[in-house]
Amino acid sequence: MTYRPLDGSTPAAPVQGADSSRRRFLRATGVAGLGAAALAAGAGEAFAAPGEDQPEASDERAAVAAPAGTRAPVRTGTGLDRLPHPLVIGHRGAPGYRPEETLGSYELALELGADVIEPDLVPTKDGHLVIRHENNIAETTDVADHPEFAGRKTTKTIDGAPLTGWFTEDFTLAELKTLRAKERLPQQRQRNTLYDGRWQILTFRELADFARKRGRELGRDVWLYPETKHPSYFRSIGLPLEERLADELRRTGLAGKRGRAILQSFEPSSLQRLAKLVDNPRIQLLSGPTSQPYDFVLSGDKRTVADLVTPEGLRWIASFAHGIGPTTQLIAPVDASGKLLPPTTLVRDAHAAKLLLHPYTVRNENGFLPLDYRRGTDPNAYGDAIGWARYLYEQGVDGFFTDQTDTTILARQDFWAAKGVN
Repeated sequence: MTYRPLDGSTPAAPVQGADSSRRRFLRATGVAGLGAAALAAGAGEAFAAPGEDQPEASDERAAVAAPAGTRAPVRTGTGLDRLPHPLVIGHRGAPGYRPEETLGSYELALELGADVIEPDLVPTKDGHLVIRHENNIAETTDVADHPEFAGRKTTKTIDGAPLTGWFTEDFTLAELKTLRAKERLPQQRQRNTLYDGRWQILTFRELADFARKRGRELGRDVWLYPETKHPSYFRSIGLPLEERLADELRRTGLAGKRGRAILQSFEPSSLQRLAKLVDNPRIQLLSGPTSQPYDFVLSGDKRTVADLVTPEGLRWIASFAHGIGPTTQLIAPVDASGKLLPPTTLVRDAHAAKLLLHPYTVRNENGFLPLDYRRGTDPNAYGDAIGWARYLYEQGVDGFFTDQTDTTILARQDFWAAKGVN
């Protein structure tokens, strides 16, 4: 069966015979040979995608299929223990190679072996959940080229910051579907501009349907990792995200511990609301140490991220979440020059609180790497991203978000090999 993109365009990569082509890719990159569940450096082919005509894999089957040392060591019983450990999370798909949060980006991330793909969720004027990094779509779509929408350019205050552009909440879904996605970082990722205009904005439901179908073709579960973006802001304008997301999870069969969806947010109150609606695993995102979740700002809570990564703060997070998604510098800080400092105790402390750690974001380009792993002086050239990923794995993280799935796959192969996983 050949999958056709939702917008009717030619697929980014042929998927007819995807199993054999995937095996060829894995052999070429050296990933094959890690065991059935490690095949594809993900859940491999050990887990069948559930659907109307196919029962979901049991926990017993997953336990037999997964080689020792590749299962999550904490917070089992959440459904996360069915995933490989450590995880490879396709951050907005594979935006190192395709414009982020597009069907082409998600297709490629899965073809390269991602265990989980991550969409950011914002609402439309008529209440649909669409996938964009921000509700301001000025940088990620061709909206500026549509004269019929010129009058909708405006300035808004989002999470305390003034932003000028076009915002999803001012458009119906039908109107957004007339737009096309483009590369957000054209100066750093010029090759991605080749795909500008190729793909539409996706809805969450479309991505969930794609993940289910693609999982059947790949012979493994495809998990989603949706993030609620600016939830307090959207609640304040009558477009709350949590109830809409919970409804979509139920509609698409993704709700609950068996639902193949991990929920994330920078705002603790969003995760607390979601916990009352669906029983999916939840991850609290954490930014820089001096920052505050915006719902804390609104409620007058004086705690910063630095307070939340203390043992006391982590125990509080564990009361409503199953893990944290910290910026990598909360684990591996750098000095003013970008050189690595000794790692913090966050991994140890989070695991003591029975929390998983999925830090963000690992990228290949020098400009995103610690000085220790840069190669040359061009910030857009690739550095030693495999070495950087290995370093994070060696700190004990349970996976991380990555823009280039393939290099992370190779780093995990090296890490597993060093641990004697075969």
